[in-house]
Amino acid sequence: MDASRIPVIRGRVQAGAALAPFTWFRVGGPAEWLVRPADADDLVALLAGLAAETPLTVLGAASNLIIRDGGLDGVVLRLGGTFGQVVVEADGVVAGAASLDATVAEHAAAAGLTGLEFLSGIPGSIGGAVAMNAGAYGREVTDCLDWAEVATAAGIQRLPASAFAFSYRHATLPPRGVLIRARFHAQPGERAAIAARMAEIRAAREATQPVRARTGGSTFKNPPGHKAWELIDAAGCRGLALGAAQVSEKHCNFLLNNGGATAAEIEALGEQVRARVLAQSGVTLEWEIKRIGVVSAAPLQPCAPDGAPAIGAAP
Repeated sequence: MDASRIPVIRGRVQAGAALAPFTWFRVGGPAEWLVRPADADDLVALLAGLAAETPLTVLGAASNLIIRDGGLDGVVLRLGGTFGQVVVEADGVVAGAASLDATVAEHAAAAGLTGLEFLSGIPGSIGGAVAMNAGAYGREVTDCLDWAEVATAAGIQRLPASAFAFSYRHATLPPRGVLIRARFHAQPGERAAIAARMAEIRAAREATQPVRARTGGSTFKNPPGHKAWELIDAAGCRGLALGAAQVSEKHCNFLLNNGGATAAEIEALGEQVRARVLAQSGVTLEWEIKRIGVVSAAPLQPCAPDGAPAIGAAP
């Protein structure tokens, strides 16, 4: 795409920018154009000036994302600066889309507000949390969101929580809308109890999840009546590997890049897990990790943990 098709803005515009360093998996090809608007007005100007057919991707903390090896066409948005501001109010927190979930939880805790502790257990940013109705430890975004602001080509809309039609790990946004800010309600609480709950969540994550590895968070959604990790374990996929990609032995609903894995390997490994779970239990796992971008090569055939050829081809 020619540079002349990108509106002139005050923010930064970069061609062929590497995206892998931004992702938790550390994989994926480049952005055709990486754009970082200076502020909300700059973002609206960009959206208003982009042709409707120009591909547009919003990149948050990229904690629950696989960018394919061929990269992303069109414009990739990455919000920073003023989009990361957090303001604590008497009965809630207003947070920019680029602020980290854990940071918002910490601001609430410091102010003695309870109800947002669960955010400390979700890796990612607020924009992504709202966009996928993120949840953990018994709560999710829909339980505490008052409103969120969305930038579109027509301007900025403040929408009530009901407008997002939240469901499990899903929210409905206006077409080509970009989340920029959200308000979460909270209640006064005992600081010691809030701190203890957050410490409990951190300890639980450390004990059960590969939090220090190159991973992407929970790979598959929990099917109704099931836990994804239990289905994966029962299908014999714990430790299953393809090249440098592996199913975590600590928590088998996590995929790992053990160093040098490609996006194709990670995605193919996930598809092999889905195939084995379906064959063993009859349950079809749905991806929770978002997979986007251009496929640059055919995925390889995974092998079983003992090195024997894996059964079934990745779809």
